[in-house]
Parts: sequence; C-alpha cells; structure tokens
Amino acid sequence: MSGSRTVLRTHRSRLLAVTLGGAIALAAPVPAGAEDTEPAVVVNGTFSSPTVPADKTFEKGVDGWDSPGGVASAKRAGHRQGYQAATLAWTNAIAISTRLRGVRKGATVTVSWDDTPDSCVSSSNAKRAYTVSVAGDGNTDGAFTTNAPNAKADWFYGRTYSFTAAEDAPKVTFTSTDTDKPSCGALITNVLAKQTAPPLGAPQSTGSSDPCKDKPNDPGCKTSAENKDKIDKCPPSDKDCLASVAGKGEKENAAIDKETKAVEDFNKVPRDQEPNAAANDLCALPNAVTGSVQPGDAVVPPSQWWFC
Repeated sequence: MSGSRTVLRTHRSRLLAVTLGGAIALAAPVPAGAEDTEPAVVVNGTFSSPTVPADKTFEKGVDGWDSPGGVASAKRAGHRQGYQAATLAWTNAIAISTRLRGVRKGATVTVSWDDTPDSCVSSSNAKRAYTVSVAGDGNTDGAFTTNAPNAKADWFYGRTYSFTAAEDAPKVTFTSTDTDKPSCGALITNVLAKQTAPPLGAPQSTGSSDPCKDKPNDPGCKTSAENKDKIDKCPPSDKDCLASVAGKGEKENAAIDKETKAVEDFNKVPRDQEPNAAANDLCALPNAVTGSVQPGDAVVPPSQWWFC
C-alpha cells in the first residue's frame, strides 16, 4: 500500500525497504539478527499526557516529546483503543521527536505506530504525508502517507520503521511534509519500540592486577614493597613485629567507634512522630536525588513515586 514500509530480514543482512507510490528505495543493509523482540521505552507513546479537558479538542504540549504542537482528544482522534493522539500540524506543518531510553548504540530497533488524517482534512485534500527519521549514515528517512482523507478518522494500524542505533538513546523524529493545507495534518498514536541489543564487547584486560608492576619507583609502590618485605620477615606469632610494620589500627578503631556512636544516636531518635512530620524529614534525600529528573526521563514522574 502507498506509504507503507516493509522490513526484510535474511540470515545475512536486514534490508529496509520503503514503498512510496510504487517506487522502492532500499536503505543500506544493517547487521543480521532475529526479529526485534525486546521492548524499548517510548515515553508517553499513547499521548495520554497532557489530558485534553472534556470541553476541548486539543491541548498544547506533548509530555516526554519535543513538540511545538499538542495532542488531540480521544474523541477527536477516534482510535479504536480510545487513545489520544499527537498532531503533526499546529497552525502549520511541524515535527515532533522523542528519545528511546534504554537503547544502546549498535542496537537494531523497530518502531511501530498508527496514523490517520485528522478529521479537518476533506476528500478534496491530498493524503497527509510525513517522514520518520533517526541519526545515522545508514539510516534512510522513511516516507509515509495516511489513508485517503474523508473528513473523519481513518486509522492505518501498524506502521513500522527499522534502523540501527547510531548513538545511545537515539532520537526518533516525525516530520510533516504536507504542502496541501499544512495546518491540518496527520495524527499518530500507539508509538511502540522493540530492539535487539548489540552484543557485549570482550572484557578489556590490563594484563596484570598489580598496579605497581610497571611503576616500581612510585613512592606508594616503593613503600608497599618495603612493608611487604618487612612483614615476610616477621614470625606469624610475633604481634609486635607485625604491628611495627602495619600499625596498630588506631585510625580504623577510631572510625569504628565513630560509626558505633552514630548507630547509637540513630537508635535514640523517637519513632512516634506525627506521620506527615516524619515524612517531611525523610523527603530531603529522595528530593535531592530526583530534583534534576526531567519529565521525559521517566514514564511515571518522580512526584508520583511516593509521598514526597
């Protein structure tokens, strides 16, 4: 069908084929492998956030995505699973993009999604056209068109685009290419991704676990060697001889005493505080840890993880 993409895999290579208007363009072959089956995270792939209010058709912004546009309500989208949808038009043709977290450089990835012409597109307009692109010299942009517009939702379920990740967390971009009524474009939703992770590299051996092997004149290495020689000359039962080389552990014992005191002090803290006051005291550390987490870094925002 016009605008569809077919992914061909053989035991020697995987070819990406794009069919558009009867013409076929082949992308460069990518590494051999099984079908991509391991899930990869697509943040807000059904565009449920932000939620479009009941009295509105669109809401500006797409959480977890770079977008100058917004999302269409479930009623406007008319998807069979009741999803909201992202629009590829907002007063004009636009592009939206997101990064696939958890995908490493070298992984093969298959992205899938559904598309429809927005209901503002009439039968007198052309099919809504757009591209899907990702960084990488061997990754050819995918060109797609929706089903024919007819002033209503007409979803194509199961578009796909495959590529080899040229970087960690590759950015996938959907770009409208409409020139006919560009302010009314395609809607997309149900964006999913699967991957085949690249093989792990062989461990890098240093050839020796002794950091002093190639640095015999290093002051620290020289002292260590001298101490070892002295200890080797001490009879195993002669504690005074061993202590003269290794020391009596004053610093270590002081540290143990300090930790013991800290545990004792902790155990003296009252455990019958008012719940909200206790929670506020405990929130300082998690808030410091999650303070720099951005909305697109997690499927569930940190503010919803716990009381804090």
